[in-house]
Amino acid sequence: MFSNNMKFIDPHIHMTSRTTYDYLVMKEYGIVAVIEPSFWLGQLRTNAGSFKDYFSSIVGWERFRSSQFGIQHYCTIGLNPKEANNEALAEEVMELLPLYACKEGVVAIGEIGYDDMTPTEDKYFRLQLELAKELDTLVLIHTPHRNKKAGTSRSMDVCIEHGLDPSRVIIDHNNEETVEEVLNRGFWAAFTIYPQTKMGNARMVEIVRQYGCDRIIVDSSADWGISDPLAVPKTAQLMLEMGIPKAHVQAVCYENALTAYSQSGQMKESDWLEINPVDQRQLYNGNSVLRGQSPLVESTRDFALIE
Repeated sequence: MFSNNMKFIDPHIHMTSRTTYDYLVMKEYGIVAVIEPSFWLGQLRTNAGSFKDYFSSIVGWERFRSSQFGIQHYCTIGLNPKEANNEALAEEVMELLPLYACKEGVVAIGEIGYDDMTPTEDKYFRLQLELAKELDTLVLIHTPHRNKKAGTSRSMDVCIEHGLDPSRVIIDHNNEETVEEVLNRGFWAAFTIYPQTKMGNARMVEIVRQYGCDRIIVDSSADWGISDPLAVPKTAQLMLEMGIPKAHVQAVCYENALTAYSQSGQMKESDWLEINPVDQRQLYNGNSVLRGQSPLVESTRDFALIE
């Protein structure tokens, strides 16, 4: 736990893959809000019903589970590029998206974009961009693990081609090869602190040192792989230790995510600043977050004593 009283947002974390203990520790480290993008689950889904249940979970149960640990939960809804290659299934999923994209707490269409940059991926990327335009919502872009620089440039080209405002598009999984172009073209540049495969926190320090804090966002993308749900506060701590100004750290680990995603109209700072005591006796469709543990029951008096 940090002693500097900083607040953090993790704007890309797959909490479906995490435990309630992760929520408990994240809250202790100052994380006040998370955004959970739709993604693939490690095994390709074989029918649209699997997507329907998954979308229902992240707008419902996961939002409840997060609230039971004092963290605000938002999500993005989309057909991920990896599974977009199953065209018959993709057609069915496209019919589901409008049913979920307008639900409470959904802040963007995403994460969408390219994996192998196939023609099929391109087709459903474009269709989802058009859906975002129709719904007047934000877009979260997944940049490919292979050919990242080319894939990132192409993703931005397609967004511009479809008439999207770069200020309403978040480009994620950036690295040293992509950051300059993303920022120069007016998009939000998000960086995933994920061991070995995406961006290390020491490298992230140097990105902020070189490019400053404007339109740069730090996230964890913590999922079922080897990942860390505390990557954002840990990176913030390292930045402070390495001499990055606190105002810049607060921007890339909190304020910029809030500014970007609050454009959706679904996310606002008062969601977590207003006192909202946790009552773990509550149930969601008859289910509790607890497994035999004593429930935490807060009151407004508890908060008054803290202040």
